[in-house]
Amino acid sequence: MELTITDGIVRGVRGADAPMTELAIQARTIANFLPLPCARAGVKIVHNADRNYTGIRFETKAAGPVVLEMPTGEEPYRLVQEFIDPDKSGRMEVELRRFPQIYKPHGIALITAEFLRSNGFLK
Repeated sequence: MELTITDGIVRGVRGADAPMTELAIQARTIANFLPLPCARAGVKIVHNADRNYTGIRFETKAAGPVVLEMPTGEEPYRLVQEFIDPDKSGRMEVELRRFPQIYKPHGIALITAEFLRSNGFLK
């Protein structure tokens, strides 16, 4: 499933309505290589116009939503845990890991899945 977020409104998109940008295609490719434990975590591709990213969102039971943010330009991939409410310092997210754009989609999927599994985000 894919979601778009614009002006705080979340919409599900399917088929012809789904964005066909380079980042959207890359996110779909990576999602197809994710192992079964990730798929069980409720993987969704998110196109967030409000926060300017396309990514893959994992609905983990242990820690809430975790998002693999796709880079724009030469920036690295970021694995970010999102908070429902701001913490004491006002943060809405915490960066868990970042890695460079040198990996192919299969490698990105494996790095992400192994990080989530080894740190207790996936069961």
